[in-house]
Amino acid sequence: MSSQHGNGGNGGPWGSGGTPPDLEVLVRQGRDQLRQLMPGGGSRGLIALALLVLAGLGAWTAYYTVPSDSVAVVQRFGKYLKEVPPGLHFKLPLGIDAATIVPVKRQLKQEFGFTTPGASDPYQSPRDGNRQKRDTEMVTGDLNAALVEWVVQYRISDPVKFLFEVREASETLRYVSESVMREVVGDRTVDEVITIGRQEIETEALTKMQALSTKYAMGISIDQVQLKNINPPEPVQESFNEVNQAQQEKEKLINEARRDYNKVIPLAEGEKDQRIREADGYRLKRINEAEGDVARFSALLAEYSKAPEVTRRRIYIETLQKVLPHLRAKIIVDEQTSGILPLLNLDGRGRDAP
Repeated sequence: MSSQHGNGGNGGPWGSGGTPPDLEVLVRQGRDQLRQLMPGGGSRGLIALALLVLAGLGAWTAYYTVPSDSVAVVQRFGKYLKEVPPGLHFKLPLGIDAATIVPVKRQLKQEFGFTTPGASDPYQSPRDGNRQKRDTEMVTGDLNAALVEWVVQYRISDPVKFLFEVREASETLRYVSESVMREVVGDRTVDEVITIGRQEIETEALTKMQALSTKYAMGISIDQVQLKNINPPEPVQESFNEVNQAQQEKEKLINEARRDYNKVIPLAEGEKDQRIREADGYRLKRINEAEGDVARFSALLAEYSKAPEVTRRRIYIETLQKVLPHLRAKIIVDEQTSGILPLLNLDGRGRDAP
């Protein structure tokens, strides 16, 4: 009992005979069908097909799009032609014109000593893992070792110089950054590098990197140099951590002392100023009183010179007017009285009597 297949029999995929067709026959049949599709003949048809393919390829390569954060540098036969802004543009196809996209408005960065996963820029991190470790190994000015990690953030300021003045400007920037950082770190002690000198290192490194970028006409503007982790080598890292902790404790105590100083000294200064002002006021008061006494005595002397007896009596009366109101008891004694005992109330009665 024979089974039915899609080829109409049981002789296999080549039909009932089971013999594969001749390859030359298949080629001849395909060529005959192509000639039927192209009535102008085989050679003319091939030329027409080639022209059609060439026209499609030319149309496909005749336009390009520039992103909003970039510009395109157009070259014709390898020679610089022009610089075009973002948007849709057209160029001569088939490799006559070539457009290179340059991200001039995007902030780029290069990392030294570590790698950020998913980075699209091939020059953002070192390609060789061994070089990544070597980049961080530096010698300080006091001949100690330190592992320095840092980031350089930059922008492409001149696309033409970036593409044509220096070969592989991004890679050149990595060498420049590493050289400058080694120079700056080598001018300082390990304590300055790890603790208090980070800001100075960043500022000096940025200035020198920008100077070299301008000197080499790299078309790059350095925005920021930022130090990340700075650690001593692993064999001495524990000792350095203890020193760093002691340094922080020292800074803490100094800050507390300065806080107390700023709290006590202004208070003492204020008290001193107050005492000085009080002394000045008392001095002026005594001077004015003395000058007033002198003026009064001088006026009294002038009056005494004119009428001594009258002036003496007036002074006596004025003195009594000042003294008598403050007395609790008054005893008036006659000039001829030989004693005052009969007049005194010795038993205490009538003590408040005038």
